[in-house]
Amino acid sequence: MSLLTKAGRYWHTLRHLRPVQFYGRIWFRYSHPEPDLRPAPNLRVRAASWQLPAQRTASMTGPRSFVFLNEAGELDEIAWDGPQREKLWRYNQHYFDDLNALGADERRAWHLALIDDWIAHSPVGQGNAWEPYPASLRIVNWIKWALSGGELSAAARHSLAVQVRWLTGRLEIHLLGNHLFANAKALLFAALFFDGPEADGWRKTALQILQREVPEQILPDGGQFELSTMYHALALEDALDLLNLLSCFDAAAATGECSSLRGMVLARVGAMRHWLRVMCHPDGEIALFNDAAIGIAPAVAELDAYFVRCLPQATEPSLQRVERLSDSGYVRLSSGVAVALLDVARVGPDYLPGHAHADTLSFELSLFGQRVLVNSGTSCYGLSAERLRQRGTAAHNTVVVDGEDSSEVWGGFRVARRARPIGLAVTDTEVAVVRCGHDGYRRLPGAPTPWRTWSMGERSLLIEDTVDGRIGHAEARYHLHPEARLELGPQPNAGLIRLAGGESVRWTARHGRVRIDPATYHPRFGTSQPSQCLVVELVGGRGSLEIEWD
Repeated sequence: MSLLTKAGRYWHTLRHLRPVQFYGRIWFRYSHPEPDLRPAPNLRVRAASWQLPAQRTASMTGPRSFVFLNEAGELDEIAWDGPQREKLWRYNQHYFDDLNALGADERRAWHLALIDDWIAHSPVGQGNAWEPYPASLRIVNWIKWALSGGELSAAARHSLAVQVRWLTGRLEIHLLGNHLFANAKALLFAALFFDGPEADGWRKTALQILQREVPEQILPDGGQFELSTMYHALALEDALDLLNLLSCFDAAAATGECSSLRGMVLARVGAMRHWLRVMCHPDGEIALFNDAAIGIAPAVAELDAYFVRCLPQATEPSLQRVERLSDSGYVRLSSGVAVALLDVARVGPDYLPGHAHADTLSFELSLFGQRVLVNSGTSCYGLSAERLRQRGTAAHNTVVVDGEDSSEVWGGFRVARRARPIGLAVTDTEVAVVRCGHDGYRRLPGAPTPWRTWSMGERSLLIEDTVDGRIGHAEARYHLHPEARLELGPQPNAGLIRLAGGESVRWTARHGRVRIDPATYHPRFGTSQPSQCLVVELVGGRGSLEIEWD
């Protein structure tokens, strides 16, 4: 890459950032707070019962053994900060999610010993344990565990207070988004769990952040503004946790600021629940748009049950044939046994596109309750070539022009020039039609502009692609779920997709040349499954694929 090209990539990445992200990074790098080891404040008396939160799958497989990101590890081998695992794995080790996971009561003795071991081997301010994000999740998990009946020892309560004090000097104002939200959530949990003037200070800081970030991060249609289905599910859990906390400590939460926050969350949480339901497949789990993997957030059914426990009087409207999430940029089409989820969205907030993929105009499809067409998902974070490939356009069900990504994803969590949707039109008639283009390729010679039209009838889905402008090569990629098998028919432009349930689906490429490529599918972190990709090469800037079912 030339120096000029590299400079341009940095410019198109950095020009969208907010000033706080520049000076916040400098402050974060050079600010080194001193550990505050004063005794912990007294505990606050609860005003109401704590509702059982959403529970994840257990991650502890023994008193000192774990499975994170589908990779096992032993504490005696890895310790608390060993280099034998990737950073994200070590982050998970410090979250303490297992304290509130399914069957946690049966592992309470393990949890007590684990907390003591962590305190003994995690010096204040050192290593991954004390980075703000894992510290925030750990603070919340320890408090949720205590509210659920766990016994925090005097040493654990003291450590908890030390962690909160440390966090107040390491807020991630340079990152913003879900990281800063997690910081503020942890401060509010600590502020209501503890009592006294120090806790009141934590509460003031937390509320200042949350009252600004809730309306910023939760869009009017209920979507979390980073536009990842996985991070949306985590945001819904956060919202329900806040309501649970504010109800549990009702007397302390009766201040004007806490009441305002509660009203703010209540006004949005119903739409957040509906958004998640819209963006799920019939199998009950999330579609894979942007950084998304199953198993990081609690299961959707767990979140829904938690919602009902927190808000038993709430109702959920039924899904319509066409559901348009206008502020987020997603559309759901359904017809009988078919559900299609369409991405006609921007990549995310201009100043925070770190979890974006170059997936504009992609979609996923389920038939007969089974996933058929899927985006490739997310199996890893970091700076690897595989991470970059999974974020790239070719890993999604959309059009690739001249081998380029529609948005310039790079560096693990960065985006330079990014695609923006244009000309969106949604028609809800006998045949539901969605048409949209994007400008992501206009930076290329000839300024090509892809347009895609989805037409869903009673028993068919037609996908039509055109590219305006000059192109060398363009192809539409359709990634099949590993359990769906692609077959070519007697004619090279048609065939069958055989589903695991025994059903057969017909496909026909009405325009374009067809080939089948090997591919991989990553529905969870740490997993890679072989799959097939049907590729329709556009001819004369035009290609189409029709899928029909009985």
